[in-house]
Amino acid sequence: MRDAYHEELDSLSDKLVEMTRLVRSAMARAVTALLDADLRLSEEVISGDEHVNKIDAEIEETVFDLMARQQPVAGDLRTLITALRMSGDLERMGDLAVHIAKTARRRHPESAVPPELQATVLEMGQIAERMIAKTGSVIASQDVEMGLELDADDDQMDRLHRRLFDILLSPKWKHGVEPAVDITLAGRYFERFADHAVHVAENVVYLVTGQRPAEITELS
Repeated sequence: MRDAYHEELDSLSDKLVEMTRLVRSAMARAVTALLDADLRLSEEVISGDEHVNKIDAEIEETVFDLMARQQPVAGDLRTLITALRMSGDLERMGDLAVHIAKTARRRHPESAVPPELQATVLEMGQIAERMIAKTGSVIASQDVEMGLELDADDDQMDRLHRRLFDILLSPKWKHGVEPAVDITLAGRYFERFADHAVHVAENVVYLVTGQRPAEITELS
């Protein structure tokens, strides 16, 4: 009975890693759709989000079932609570990729990103992909040091987010209101995506150490 219980606990980690893989793929395709006005990719991202939502629901069901049947304490309880939190963050990251894909679909057949912003948006997409890939590795390995690294990646995303606004607010901006709104929203989606990746890593750190990253930093 206890072996089956711990197999179910282990399966939560496997499902979370699978969510990171799906979300990474969704973000990669959403960014390409946004930059290249690729309607097919947009639709793939939007329809594919059902799979992410399905795994999120499975994790929630498993967590509540184990809490009811096993009444876990200490480390096992922490595992269940953090799994639930991480699943929620990853589900939201999938939603953010969908928002980006919908922006691309709305502006098709034109690109939603003017030429002078393409490089910045591409870099934001690359950072988002790197962060979710690293998040998957952190969940699988429970590597605290790697988990703490995501803050630096988030700082890079924040800098690019500010760069978008510098360009949008420049007197040289000549594309009007609608593209400015699209870019403002897309920038926010990328920024929030990075924040959720950091939250997932923070929960892994808490799972392993029992401390929040800020507490570890204060002690170091």
